[in-house]
Amino acid sequence: MDDRKLEVLRAIVTDFVSSQEPVGSRSLVERHDLGVSPATVRNDMAALEEEGYITQPHTSAGRIPTDKGYRLFVDRLGSLKPLSTAEQRAIQTFLSGALDLDDILLRTVRLLAQVTQQVAIVEYPTLSHSVVRHVEIVSMSPSRLLLILITSTGRIEQRALEIPEHDEETLAELRAHLNAATVGNTSPQAAVRLSKLSSTLPPSLQMIGQAAIATLLEMVSSEASGRMVVGGMPNLTRYGSEFETTVKPMLEALEEQVVLLKLLGEASADQVTVRIGQENPYKELQSTSVVASGYGSQVDTFATLGVIGPTRMDYPSTMASVRAVARYVGRFLSEG
Repeated sequence: MDDRKLEVLRAIVTDFVSSQEPVGSRSLVERHDLGVSPATVRNDMAALEEEGYITQPHTSAGRIPTDKGYRLFVDRLGSLKPLSTAEQRAIQTFLSGALDLDDILLRTVRLLAQVTQQVAIVEYPTLSHSVVRHVEIVSMSPSRLLLILITSTGRIEQRALEIPEHDEETLAELRAHLNAATVGNTSPQAAVRLSKLSSTLPPSLQMIGQAAIATLLEMVSSEASGRMVVGGMPNLTRYGSEFETTVKPMLEALEEQVVLLKLLGEASADQVTVRIGQENPYKELQSTSVVASGYGSQVDTFATLGVIGPTRMDYPSTMASVRAVARYVGRFLSEG
């Protein structure tokens, strides 16, 4: 693919995404400074069509990009254009008021759907990607406790447990032991340390301590993988007749958590992946593209987020938005 043909392909993709109409050689020459004659542009379009990068939807119409054409366009984007200062500030402001992990992810999915005008998906981070921040024990009645686990990713797990009568001094001592064993450790590390703790507790804490440790072990071992937040479904209606026959099966596919997880894949933090049309493993979604990125800390990826929309999406803008939101969410969860 020489540079001139690539420029013609870029122009076709840009115009088709913008106008939603097949693109002709005359309009390309009028709108873009390609530096060549209309005849040369027609020859380049004929070559691109022969190689499968563009196609003619019907006789006497202009050309539209194929999945192969979009793939080459995305692969040759080079660097992504950074968001403007105003856009970055808007993202930061939108996320900064979040109260907890659920609120952060709900805000994130709404934000992604708004800025990309696509269907947005955000995966919950798993406990195995987080560090224990604090364990709290709250007395609810003489024979009932509330055990609370707070992690570095903002997750708050809580469980009630029935125990013998207790006093605040006993709870304070047990709280100190539980935090010493877990705080600063990943969930798997905390589980190992909790298992060892049960045999070293003083006799006065044995009965209440065993019950609390068993419950806490369940909490640090439980995974929320597969939990997803989806938003922006009404955005599908913007594509009218293009999706008339596929919207229903698409919506059904998007309701399956396993499908969503596989669609987002295992993108690492700060890396944007794009799956276009036929590259999607699900027949119902092969008229769409998926743009995804991992989010997390500088050393670990917590989970993934992304958007699903028609193959004729604005890839440079969508990719930049997904990357920017993923960075902010990862930073917010790491530092919050």
